[in-house]
Amino acid sequence: MRRTMILAVSAAALLATTGCGSGGAAAAEDQGGSGPVVVAHVPSSLFAPLYVAEAKGYFEDEGVQVQLEPVAAGQDAVPLAASEQVDVIVAGFSAGFFSALDAELELQVVGSMAVGDGGTQDPVSSLQVATGLLDSGEVQTVADLAGRRIGITGGAGGASAYLTDLVLREAGLTLADVEVTSITIPDVPAALSSGSVDAAWAVAPFTRAVEGDGTARAFGFQPAGSSATGVVYSEQFAGTDQAQAFFTALVRAASDLQGDARSAPENLEPVAEATGIDVEVLAGLPLFTWREDLAPLPDQLEAMQQTWIDAGQLTYDEPIPAGEFTSASFSEAAADAVAQR
Repeated sequence: MRRTMILAVSAAALLATTGCGSGGAAAAEDQGGSGPVVVAHVPSSLFAPLYVAEAKGYFEDEGVQVQLEPVAAGQDAVPLAASEQVDVIVAGFSAGFFSALDAELELQVVGSMAVGDGGTQDPVSSLQVATGLLDSGEVQTVADLAGRRIGITGGAGGASAYLTDLVLREAGLTLADVEVTSITIPDVPAALSSGSVDAAWAVAPFTRAVEGDGTARAFGFQPAGSSATGVVYSEQFAGTDQAQAFFTALVRAASDLQGDARSAPENLEPVAEATGIDVEVLAGLPLFTWREDLAPLPDQLEAMQQTWIDAGQLTYDEPIPAGEFTSASFSEAAADAVAQR
C-alpha cells in the first residue's frame, strides 16, 4: 500500500513537468477518439529504433501518431505508465521497475532495445579501472575489485549496475562485494582521475576519454546478448490495435539498423537530434546493436532481478517469473509483417 501511494504521488509530480496529464492513446480510445501514443523515453543512442522509426515515417505508415516525452530515467515513467498517463516506456530497467511489478502495478515488457555484442575492441560500454591500480599491481584481475569503490550511474539499483554485476560474477563477485557509488555518466572521467572511485561503468565517448588520457583502462566488457533496456507497455495500451502497429514500426527501424547500416547518415541523424550529440561525433563512436525483431529477453529480466535481490535492492526473495509480465506476441507479429514487405 505504501509503495503504491508513493508511486502515485511521484506520478502527479511528473505530470506537472512532462505535460502528459490528458492521458495517452489508450485513454483516447476509451473516449471514442484516436489520440497519440505517448512514449516516455530517456534520450540515448541505446534507443535508436524509436528515433529512426519516427524520422522515417514508419509510425505514420502504420497509422500511429507518437508523442515523445523525455524523462531523466526509466523509473520516472513507471508510475505514469501504471496510471495510464503514458502508453509506452522506452528506457533502461531498474530495481524500481521490478518493485512496481511486485506491488502489482500492471505493466508489460514487450520488447528489448540495445544488446551487447561481446566486443572488446573499442566497446560502446565497459568497466573501466583506474590505471594507477593496474600499474601498481593492486588490481590484476576483476576479483581484486572486492571491497573497492565502483561508480555506477543510478547506483546499485540502476541498469548499469546489472551490467557491472555480470562482469563481477565472472570473477565470483557480486555487487554486494564492492562499494557502489552513484555517479552520472559525464562525471566518470573526473571521478576516476581524482580517485574518488577505483572503477566505473562507462559508455562512449567517456570510455575513449579516460583511456585516451591514461586515466583508466577497460577491464570488463558487456557479455554478448546481454541487455538492460527494453520496451514496456501499459496494460491498457497493450490491448489496443495501436500497440501492434507501434511495435511493427519499431521493428522496421531495427531492421534498418543491422550491421554497417547503423552508421548510415539517415540513421545517425535522428539519433543525433534526439540526444543532442553532434552527428559527426556520433559517427565516430562505437554503436550499440539491436535484435532485428526486438524480442523481449526473459532470461535477462530474471537475471536482473537476481542481481538486485542479491544486492538488497529488492524486498522479495525469488525473481518474478518473466512469463508473468512479458509478451513476445508483438515482436513475433512485427517480424512476420516486416518479412512480408
